[in-house]
Amino acid sequence: MDFNVKRLAADAGTFFSRAVQYTEEKLGQAEKTELDAHLENLLTRAECTKHWTEKIMKQTEVLLQPNPNVRIEEFLYEKLEKKAPSRMNNHEQLGQTMEDSGSEFGPGTAYGNALIKCGETQKHIGSAEREFIQSSAINFLTPFKNFLEGDFKTILKERKLLQNKRLDLDAAKTRLKKARMADARVAAEQELRMTQSEFDRQAEITRLLLEGVSSTHAHHLRCLNDFVEAQTTYYAQCYQYMVDLQKQLGSFPTTFTSASSAPQPASGGGCSGTTSPSICVPTVQASLPPPAPASGLGSPSFSGTRRARVLYDYDAAGSSELSLLADEVITVRSVPGMDSDWLMGERGNQKGKVPITYLELLN
Repeated sequence: MDFNVKRLAADAGTFFSRAVQYTEEKLGQAEKTELDAHLENLLTRAECTKHWTEKIMKQTEVLLQPNPNVRIEEFLYEKLEKKAPSRMNNHEQLGQTMEDSGSEFGPGTAYGNALIKCGETQKHIGSAEREFIQSSAINFLTPFKNFLEGDFKTILKERKLLQNKRLDLDAAKTRLKKARMADARVAAEQELRMTQSEFDRQAEITRLLLEGVSSTHAHHLRCLNDFVEAQTTYYAQCYQYMVDLQKQLGSFPTTFTSASSAPQPASGGGCSGTTSPSICVPTVQASLPPPAPASGLGSPSFSGTRRARVLYDYDAAGSSELSLLADEVITVRSVPGMDSDWLMGERGNQKGKVPITYLELLN
């Protein structure tokens, strides 16, 4: 019990001595031991590293998750050590909407089928985005966070100890100057030697930790390379998905044909008439291949009748259409003025319009 009281008293005395020394330094009434230039430079570089690491982390998080509300929610789940609920990202939500609308319009129509394929591609991009975010979080954000919450906190702790040892040293110097009696001077000199030794030892510990920031920079450089590689992979996947989608959409007849008879820009670029003179945006036709025949039918415009095999079941939406059964063979013919997505189908005495994407030409 007496030991604890004495220790508390000693700690209180040390704290008071440091407070007095700090106050007198601020008032210009006491000298202050300055750190050597090399150690000061190391401290400045560590602070700079901490500052920019925090900013890079913050902006990377904004890039990976632009929605601030979602970022706050994910932060709270992380602090509570709970798994955040799984949710679709923006690409996946758009893809699902496109697929639903395509199913509503009918997969047998060119527009409906194109919407479904666009939706599938958007979902693929959403999945690639999810992998990119996960890779970036593990290989880029986590090491930055570990530095801030680990190495830099240790540096701050040792730096604070160095500051306390420096205050003890300067307080001992002040007491030595004020000592008048021989015994008091001997005790003050002994205290000065001890505080000087402790200060030098703590300065060395702090210096070694600060020099380790160079290793942190090298590690963060490797993490940066990993982040760029993940971005490269993600953007390459997105590009390939879109190129493949563009080729698929080019196979749908009249999918990109304007209903008006306005002249189209020549191949290789050009601007539409409604585009601002300062902004030139090529039309989709300029970058897409010409429409190819769908489902093996060739051009829907042909003379006479031809036989075709039904690829999928189709329920007629009205009396003008003909219901179809998969694998049956019917007779089809082109009717002038009819929508190019449709042909006139015949099965015995039954006649009606049929979607060309449900058919395969046999003869």
